[in-house]
Formats: sequence, C-alpha cells, structure tokens
Amino acid sequence: MRVLIADDSDLILKRLTEMLTIPQQVEIVGSFTNGIETLAGLRTLKPDLAIVCIKMPGLSGIEVLTEIRKENSELVFIILTLFSSEFYREMAMQAGADYFFSKPDDFKKVARVMVEMIMKEGK
Repeated sequence: MRVLIADDSDLILKRLTEMLTIPQQVEIVGSFTNGIETLAGLRTLKPDLAIVCIKMPGLSGIEVLTEIRKENSELVFIILTLFSSEFYREMAMQAGADYFFSKPDDFKKVARVMVEMIMKEGK
C-alpha cells in the first residue's frame, strides 16, 4: 500500500511515518508540509491512502481534498487535525473525506484504517 502524509508539523510527520511503516506492506511515498506540494504529490505519486492535516500553508487540507476529488474518487482520504469541531468535520465530509480524525483523540485510528485496507487487499 502506498501512503502519502501531509502536515505542517515535522513531529506529526515523523510520528505518522514511524506508526504506519510496515516493511513489505506499506510504503510512505511522500511526506509534505504544505498544501501546494501535497496536491502535486497526490497527482504524481498516486498513493492508495492520503493522511492530510486541515491547516497547512499554501492550500488547506480541505482545498487539497476538494481539488483531488475532481480527479480521483478512489483515493482513501483521511483528514487528521487539531480542528476537530463539527463545523470542520462537516466541511471535510462534504468535500469527500473518507475519515475525519482528531489528533488528540483519534491518532491511532489512522493505523486501524490502514490495517483494514491491507486486509481487504489480501496482503
């Protein structure tokens, strides 16, 4: 499985990389700290799963999601954010997010989603 991660925090990117890397099953194909590079990475790297923060320089995670959904409806897209209010959840879901997780409360749920995807692939 090919995974792209994007967050304006290097610490979050490091934690996600450590948590999600499973040799021979999961490859982190890109790690980005701004929305413009994230959108370009999604287009060129073609991941199976994207984990993107809402607040990033350049383009927000919602803007990245809105743009990529115009081109790719198959990509599994997780919004992982500190902005976990119902307002942002609704905005993300309307834009096409598959999951909306709070960093403080739901961080480990990201790994569960990935494991479920791997199991569906039969790997």
